[in-house]
Amino acid sequence: MEKEPSELPGAQGVTISEQLQRGDLMSAGCPSREVLRHVTSQWGVLVLIVLEGGTHRFSQLRRAIGGVSERMLAQTLQWLEADGLVSRTAYKVVPPHVEYTLTPLGCEAAEKVRVLADWIQTSLPMIVQARDKARAAV
Repeated sequence: MEKEPSELPGAQGVTISEQLQRGDLMSAGCPSREVLRHVTSQWGVLVLIVLEGGTHRFSQLRRAIGGVSERMLAQTLQWLEADGLVSRTAYKVVPPHVEYTLTPLGCEAAEKVRVLADWIQTSLPMIVQARDKARAAV
């Protein structure tokens, strides 16, 4: 299948290096897919939404996000920190004191996923109704 001129590298004044920097979510090998997986994972969304309210310690996050295991929360925080969305501050005290807060980039991401989460919450009755209808049709 031949690509349209607008789909070709360098089309519309965009260089290949600019495309690589920006990312191509539809490309299987693009690193943006990994970021998408982190941000839109069940725990990633919830961590971003909780941290949108301000700085939290690990235990506060765990209490705020029902059902998350310690392991999954730690892993999610590591992913979001590596992606530049969450900042981790460790204080040299006993017992250890670590705080997590959103970076400016994380604030932008939190705003976006909150809109999706709000839509899910308000649309839930219609979603449940559609699920029930689909189950009844089987």
